[in-house]
Order: sequence, then structure tokens, then C-alpha cells
Amino acid sequence: QVQLVESGGGLVQAGGSLTLSCAASGSIFSINAMGWYRQAPGKQREWVATITNNGGTNYADSVKGRATISRDKAKNTVYLQMNSLKLEDTAVYYCNADNIRTYWGPTVPSAWGQGTLVTVSS
Repeated sequence: QVQLVESGGGLVQAGGSLTLSCAASGSIFSINAMGWYRQAPGKQREWVATITNNGGTNYADSVKGRATISRDKAKNTVYLQMNSLKLEDTAVYYCNADNIRTYWGPTVPSAWGQGTLVTVSS
């Protein structure tokens, strides 16, 4: 069974920095794209950033220039570094992995982590 576990959330002051991590486990052979989404209180989940299998990255306009997504393919781990945090960055951040090939079972189309809360204070 494929599992994604996020970590690194917490309370940070506006203007500060934070790095989130997400580790995928479960006899994984390969993962296509990995990404981050977030859901602020009372709002819908929104896409934040994606990194493809070959390292290509894309960012939402709301975090472009302040966020860096990276990936350690050997560890099946994706990171999201965010700088110059704003109050509006407060949200639960979710990790996503697409097209997960495993050694023993069928390809998993998509998997989500349980989320990690980031709270930005003034």
C-alpha cells in the first residue's frame, strides 16, 4: 500500500521560511509527478507546485518566486521550501504523487498525504 507522509509544518512568522517534506513509501518502483497543494480555512484545495519525473517544475502564481519544489527520487521524497511567508500562506499543505509504479502491485494513479498545517503569524 502506497503512503505519503508530510512533515515540516508549524507556526512561523510572516516573512519567515519553512521547508515541507513528503516521503512516499510502499514498495515503490517509480513515481511520475509529485506536487503540493494547500487548503486554507474555508477555501477549496488549490495547487501550489509540481515537479515532474525529469525535474521540470511549475508553480502557482501565488507562490512563484517564493517557493522551490525539489525531489529526491532515490528516497521518493519531495520538498517544498517557502520563503517570505505571508499570512495568506496559512493552510494545510498536502502532498500528491501521480502514476506510482510499485514492485508488487498495479500502478497507483494518484495518492495523497494526510496534510501538514502551516500557520503564518503576524
